[in-house]
Amino acid sequence: MPCKPEVLHQVPLFALLDDEETAVLANQVEVRSFAPRQRIYKMGDPGERAYVMVSGTVVITTVDDDGQEVIVDQPAQGEFFGFASMLEQTPHQTAAMAQDETVCIEVDRHDIQILLERKPLAGMDMLTVLGKQFHASQKLVRVRANRNPNQVIEEEETFGERIADTVAAFGGSWTFIITFLALLVAYSIASTVLGNKSWDPYPFILLNLFLSMLAAIQAPIIMMSQNRQDKKDRLRSELDFEVNRRAEIEIQGLAHKLNMLGDKVGDVEDLLRKRTPA
Repeated sequence: MPCKPEVLHQVPLFALLDDEETAVLANQVEVRSFAPRQRIYKMGDPGERAYVMVSGTVVITTVDDDGQEVIVDQPAQGEFFGFASMLEQTPHQTAAMAQDETVCIEVDRHDIQILLERKPLAGMDMLTVLGKQFHASQKLVRVRANRNPNQVIEEEETFGERIADTVAAFGGSWTFIITFLALLVAYSIASTVLGNKSWDPYPFILLNLFLSMLAAIQAPIIMMSQNRQDKKDRLRSELDFEVNRRAEIEIQGLAHKLNMLGDKVGDVEDLLRKRTPA
């Protein structure tokens, strides 16, 4: 149906147009109404037209490499969707579906050409809208990207932290215990055999000094490694929480779709009962 100039004035992108330009554009574009759950366009459809939100709710989705449906954008009032494909005349890379009773302005390439001829600066407003949508998509990708906790930790750890982890790992291994025990036994036997000629006769005061120094150095290093382990566990917990939250959202989406399918089946059953004679 034809678009009224008053509707275009509610769109931020067209707010700078004067009355004459608004009237010309209103004669070119059309107003489309969509029912709840009605598909506006799907992936692969020819990108002949773009849409501007007037009222209602629209969800823009795509399919990722895992075959999952991903929400790319939820345009607000006055925002474009399907605009890039319309300009490039390429198939839509996303799908758009109305969630509620939705009213949109349908715009094609010829309408934009007339708009730019009358109002060249409107092109900057369109680029701003596209830039906002691009940043929203980037943010979505960053949020959905699965990060490897070990990789994140390795990127943030310092040289001293790596040394602490190595020392703690070696100090808590059987290799260290057996080697250290063999050295202690060899040291004690050698000192005992040499007697008074030994550099550290019984009760091995020099050995006790070395052991005390070793314990004094090793203890804080092990504590550093334990703090690092706590940090790793906390990061893993945060990443697990993000994964669980995304899984919960997807499960809720599936439950919502199942409920809607149940409602549709119920409507079909009611319709069949009305048409079937008693």
